[in-house]
Amino acid sequence: MTIHDRAYLEFREPVRELCARFGGDYWQSVSRENGYPTEFVKALTDSGWLAALIPAEYGGGGLGITEASVILEEVNRAGGNSGACHAQMYIMGTLLRHGSTEQKEKYLPQIASGALRLQSFAVTEPTTGTDTTKIKTVAKKDGDRYIVNGQKVWISRAQHSDLMLLLARTTPLADVTRRSHGLSVFLVDLRGAEKRGLTMRGIRNMVNHETNELFFNDFEIPAENLIGTEGEGFRCILDGMNAERILIAAECIGDGYWFTEKSRKYASERVVFDRPIGQNQGVQFPIARAYANVRAADLMRFEAARLYDAGIPCGEEANLAKLLAADASWEAANACMQTFGGFGFASEYDIERKFRETRLYQVAPISTNMILSYIGEHVLGMPRSF
Repeated sequence: MTIHDRAYLEFREPVRELCARFGGDYWQSVSRENGYPTEFVKALTDSGWLAALIPAEYGGGGLGITEASVILEEVNRAGGNSGACHAQMYIMGTLLRHGSTEQKEKYLPQIASGALRLQSFAVTEPTTGTDTTKIKTVAKKDGDRYIVNGQKVWISRAQHSDLMLLLARTTPLADVTRRSHGLSVFLVDLRGAEKRGLTMRGIRNMVNHETNELFFNDFEIPAENLIGTEGEGFRCILDGMNAERILIAAECIGDGYWFTEKSRKYASERVVFDRPIGQNQGVQFPIARAYANVRAADLMRFEAARLYDAGIPCGEEANLAKLLAADASWEAANACMQTFGGFGFASEYDIERKFRETRLYQVAPISTNMILSYIGEHVLGMPRSF
């Protein structure tokens, strides 16, 4: 047990107890059915963990990113998949920091209680990818409403969420002095939305991650659902990106610890040629190396979270945490698969499911290459690479 395990036991132990009710058989069953872990998400919500970042006056836990990261780490460390529900935590910052008093009073208590789910965030488009300032979805003001037309892709949990944050262009790109201007954020009520001009199409994918294409056809949003100032939406979503990176890093760290523990246990028990395979350095050293890198990423996660909670700029640390953690979890996954050999491919051992799930974080929510580009340009001062 690491020092951080001991420091946050008041969060780790109850989350572990909850997750113990949803073991590998549960997650395998959900994966086989390409389903959504409704029972797990409800249990996490009912226990108040998904409301960790909501202030106490709105019925939430009033906790910081540090504690929230521990919660998500423990879900993945127990063999679960936080990707089914993690967005509610990192989306929350946009509403908390930029939402009006009326919006927060109307929605936050219901989100905290579980009466409403805010689990979806619509930014990415088919033709723009991570070039967010060039999105083509348009929202035009028409009296007391905005009319939205456009398309989004890879929008996760939209079919299992009541509310969604939407980024759309309210001023044409040609009419702004900076590319990041003219974008606005809206809080979209998804209940009955498909009868009002929104079409959702699920995307089957390698990891049973509930994600969709969205098509907006003269879709109406009340003007009161604009978050912050019109045209300043890009700044609003940036507030959530460091939180997102820190929380995703924590999930990867949870995966990394899960893989190394599986590897350690199996290597100690599996006997071939009259000796445990873990006695062979060719098996032992990759596991030890993977563990070392998970621990290093763990420390960077806590440093980024410390700065974030203190209100100190942490773009470098948040990006480094996500990069190091994603790489460490993938290294641990490969070491685990190699340790188990052919048995690692058998569903009953649950390795292959987690192997697929942790691979996602090499490319989402931002690819490791984009983080390297950020570090090269904004941290090391080298020329822009694209």
